[in-house]
Amino acid sequence: MAEPATAHAQHATSGGHSGHGAHHEESFFMKYMWSTDHKMIGFQYLFTGMLMALIGGYFAYAFRMQLAFPGASVPGYGTVSPSDYLMLVTNHGTIMIFWVAMPVLIAAFGNFLIPLMIGCDDMVFPRLNRLSYQIFLLSALILIASFFVPNGGFSGAWTAYPPLSSQAAYHLTPWGATLWVVAVALEFVAFLMGGINFVTTVMNSRAPGMTALRIPMVIWMIVIASILFMASVGPLVAGAVLLLFDQQLGTHIYDPNHGGDPLLWQHLFWFFGHPEVYVVLLPAMGIVAEVITVFSRKKLFAYKTVLYTAIGTGIISFFVWAHHQFVAGIDPRMANIFTVTTLIISVPIAEMVFVYLATLVGGSIRFTTPMLWALGFLAAFLIGGVTGIFLGSSGSDIYFHDTYFVVAHFHYTFFPIAFIGSFAAITYWFPKMFGRMMNETLGKIHFWGTIIPFNLIFLPLFLAGLAGDHRRIYSYMNFPDSVTPLLLQLRTVATVSLCVLLGFQLIFLYNFISSIFRGEKASQNPWRANTLEWTAASPPPHGNFAELPTVHRGPYEYGVPGRDEDFWPQNVAN
Repeated sequence: MAEPATAHAQHATSGGHSGHGAHHEESFFMKYMWSTDHKMIGFQYLFTGMLMALIGGYFAYAFRMQLAFPGASVPGYGTVSPSDYLMLVTNHGTIMIFWVAMPVLIAAFGNFLIPLMIGCDDMVFPRLNRLSYQIFLLSALILIASFFVPNGGFSGAWTAYPPLSSQAAYHLTPWGATLWVVAVALEFVAFLMGGINFVTTVMNSRAPGMTALRIPMVIWMIVIASILFMASVGPLVAGAVLLLFDQQLGTHIYDPNHGGDPLLWQHLFWFFGHPEVYVVLLPAMGIVAEVITVFSRKKLFAYKTVLYTAIGTGIISFFVWAHHQFVAGIDPRMANIFTVTTLIISVPIAEMVFVYLATLVGGSIRFTTPMLWALGFLAAFLIGGVTGIFLGSSGSDIYFHDTYFVVAHFHYTFFPIAFIGSFAAITYWFPKMFGRMMNETLGKIHFWGTIIPFNLIFLPLFLAGLAGDHRRIYSYMNFPDSVTPLLLQLRTVATVSLCVLLGFQLIFLYNFISSIFRGEKASQNPWRANTLEWTAASPPPHGNFAELPTVHRGPYEYGVPGRDEDFWPQNVAN
């Protein structure tokens, strides 16, 4: 690793920018459409992710209405056919994971925060950064285009298990399936570029004094997540190419009738898929660390513990994938091994949660909107983690597999990550991003209008899963065991709650957009935080800092005895 101060100086004089003198006024096109500024690229990822979230939410609304009111015309969509249902479910999952969670949590906030929080002017490879977004945007456009080709979008489930995904006779969407694979592959290419940029920048462009143990936790989490993604995605990209061959060239790599093996795809997919959980989880955990320390006015309880457990989590995540295959014919001896590894990985995650709770103890807690989201994240994710134990145990998973218990568990894991974590980040860094404050009253209304319906959607699905209600069924009317009064009521409650949740997102959109233009002007450091981004102007100019900072201490020095102020910025000498 290069000495931070030396590398920092090199980047400032000869890197992607030519020193601060090069930060001149840009044209509209260069600033907003063809920018290499890390902040603008972060905004591009953020706004694209938000747009894709609207599409993914619309898809969820359509298929949940079909489940609650089978055969009825869905307002704003029409009648949901069986093929429509499978397309909606498949692309809802795909969009929310790959085009919402990853671009917002990693790409948007990684781009915006990394140079600001480590004290440099931009990414090491600014043009590569721009190219990564352009490829990501292309992937999103290809995915959207797949909805309008003959027979519509891909309907082979977001996990794309062969033969459902490899043979048009099963998925009935030959063009949609191919475009889906191409879109996913391009998205992965974009994030590989971004990951290289993130890791290289953090390792080589830190401000003088920014040692490894002075790096803010959210930056460490993004770096670890980027390394996890780069290390795990290769097998899936190779598998996706082979799947494309099966679809378009008539090969039989996943066809058991011709010597292929459909389980091969499952292994390749989940070898990536389970580290992917932590690829999006770790940045959310880092965001929560920043928020709870600021609004409890306390030092992070055990910085090194969180860092080392995050690294340990990333390593262990490569050894748990096969718990998704307990009912797929896995050797029972291997099932026992993967049960143990799955239970082991819960230990470091639980340790991080306990550290965050310990940070809150005795703190001067302020229940701002970002803090509410951070606390909501811990509560919701705890439910997701505990229920995951039942699915990670081979014995109980035999019963729960492919029921709505899995759906509920998955959403208690991913909704806190993708949405609660994102809302915490947006509301916390909004003043720095746009130079204005969001409305706190509207923010708290949005919080409660999201967190309550979210629980009313998925808690009933746990009960449905316990009753043996299976997922991926277009209409339960043909299954007498699934049309009991209780199950019908549970589906209705879940669907109505989803509609309420989606309605409250309009409040967020109004608050977000109106605050950009009419919100109260933000000071340089409205939260009285310690990290370096709050020493830059709000919003930061091109080049970030008038003078590149020097770091004197860690990021979480709050409530230090003997100081008049309850915070101690990293760049303040004494």
